[in-house]
Amino acid sequence: MGNRVARDDYEWVYTDQPHADRRKEILAKYPEIKSLMSPDSRLKWIVCMMVAVQFLAFYLVKDLDWKWVLFWTYAFGSCVNHSMTLAIHEISHNTAFGNTRPLWNRCFAIFANLPIGLPYSASFKRYHLDHHRYLGGDGIDVDIPTEFEGWFFCTRFRKFVWIILQPLFYAVRPLVINPKPISRLEIINLVIQFSFNVGLYYLWGSKPLVYMLAGSLLGMGLHPISGHFIAEHYMFLKGHETYSYYGSLNLLTFNVGYHNEHHDFPSVPGRRLPLVKKIAAEYYDDLPQYTSWVKVLYDFIMDDSLSPYSRVKRKLKGEVKQE
Repeated sequence: MGNRVARDDYEWVYTDQPHADRRKEILAKYPEIKSLMSPDSRLKWIVCMMVAVQFLAFYLVKDLDWKWVLFWTYAFGSCVNHSMTLAIHEISHNTAFGNTRPLWNRCFAIFANLPIGLPYSASFKRYHLDHHRYLGGDGIDVDIPTEFEGWFFCTRFRKFVWIILQPLFYAVRPLVINPKPISRLEIINLVIQFSFNVGLYYLWGSKPLVYMLAGSLLGMGLHPISGHFIAEHYMFLKGHETYSYYGSLNLLTFNVGYHNEHHDFPSVPGRRLPLVKKIAAEYYDDLPQYTSWVKVLYDFIMDDSLSPYSRVKRKLKGEVKQE
């Protein structure tokens, strides 16, 4: 567990990200994909159902023994809360109410944020759009680990710890890599979430609060679903910076595993991404892909050629317009 990884820097490239050119080529050949770029009418109802399920869970855990609180936190709450973060990812692309109602999407994302406990939906939107526009962009894309992460988490044991601490690093990276002035929506998100957390504590005590917050942290750390954090962009094969996953956990994650398809067509809701793959199969079938996020986590830890440095980075040219 003490072997050091071979990498000591990112994979620097001097080409543009592949998704814009592939999108243009696919749309020229299959213009019918444009018809998929519309809101997902089911999304808001699914999100409301998930919020209601977690509210019911808050009530049910309030009288349980602590051992059962912790059990259900990991076995159930962490899955729902991680799934909810990916619902917020969907909403950040305006797939709930469409591009003509951006504020409705932002407010709905704050509502979806409530059972997660950590106020992040407003900030996520700002940084995630940069990730799409400037994939791997030095100093812009906060999905890329920091120099410290690449340098320090360089053994199998340290990579294991790094995966457990993923929520911490995702929270801190924007402040280190690309800090932005706090926005009005971020303040509103913070106030509403803090008020909800306090109200939950006074209503039903500490157990629902622990279930909520620990579920979010565990679900985004060492958890099968969190394999998507590694699977999406870590360079398991040289020359490939985005990877898709076509396994069953897509059912819980709004098809975030269709990640090449998502970066090619971010305006297409997750529910319709399998249609993109079906229509333009020749563009995706031969790309590297995964069938198990658990195996991705295992391979990342055990393969001494992989580390937080295993990411493609590029120096951006021209004018950079951020959210």
